[in-house]
Amino acid sequence: MNKNTSNFVTRLLLAAAILIPGAAQAAINVLACEPEWEALANELGGDKVKASSATNAMQDPHRIEARPGLIARTRNADLLICTGLELEVGWLPVLIQQSGNAKIGAGQPGNFAAGSFVPRLDVPSKVDRSEGDVHASGNPHIQQNPHNIALVATALAKRLGEIDPANAAYYQARYKDFSARWNTAMARWEQQAAPLRNAAVVEHHKNMEYLMGWLGMRQVGTLEAKPGVEPSAAHLNELLAQLQRQPAKMVLRAGYQDARASSWLSQHANIPAVVLPFTVGGDDQAKDLFGLFDSTVKRLLEAAK
Repeated sequence: MNKNTSNFVTRLLLAAAILIPGAAQAAINVLACEPEWEALANELGGDKVKASSATNAMQDPHRIEARPGLIARTRNADLLICTGLELEVGWLPVLIQQSGNAKIGAGQPGNFAAGSFVPRLDVPSKVDRSEGDVHASGNPHIQQNPHNIALVATALAKRLGEIDPANAAYYQARYKDFSARWNTAMARWEQQAAPLRNAAVVEHHKNMEYLMGWLGMRQVGTLEAKPGVEPSAAHLNELLAQLQRQPAKMVLRAGYQDARASSWLSQHANIPAVVLPFTVGGDDQAKDLFGLFDSTVKRLLEAAK
């Protein structure tokens, strides 16, 4: 079967799935912990899901308040999609408990932890909280590598079908369509980003590891002396002295992080300060998952010139 025929068959399956009895039932109410999972749920679920995110791109996903409106949305959720890996440990257990929604509790079909489906980076041999915000299960910022998105999509399409068996064929058809487009996009991004390989970078927080691993970039320092500890003047001066011996191409931060430390280092080390969208909604181009990586690769290449 050639590519054109395969795409045609996928489209036929998608159209046929809409006609399956029971398709008119109420949409699955999906609450995502982060915008990337809301976006993925919409890609795979189409009009069979009603998805929203508990956070936005300008919020630190480690630190969210369980406000009454968010508790109400959690109470009504059929499926909770979160990263896991302790990213939401400071607020999600309280949110689930206060919602009283048993079907999204840990271990239930309505609880989907994306981080359990991908290879993890930075898993510590021991957990010592004196070393800062260390995650025992590994680095949770998995959405920065599109190959991780692909792995999560496979598992999420299956879970949607388990929760809503009447529309399982519909979710699989949408998954096949998304997967084909995503694989094409990944090949394009990797070709475009080839000049970034082995580029040395400084990051604000250890949240770009999956991105750097994907693109073959090297981290040579962090603005935080320890994860989750705000940059100090003493540490920034030490980092500047290090960069004079071991130069970096750029300093990276996410849109939700304070710009002052990266701006200071950019000025004194004479390297670009790059703000990456980090998740869907992080800038005007990152309106969906495809735009997220379009923008990320574009911003990195512009800084590397």
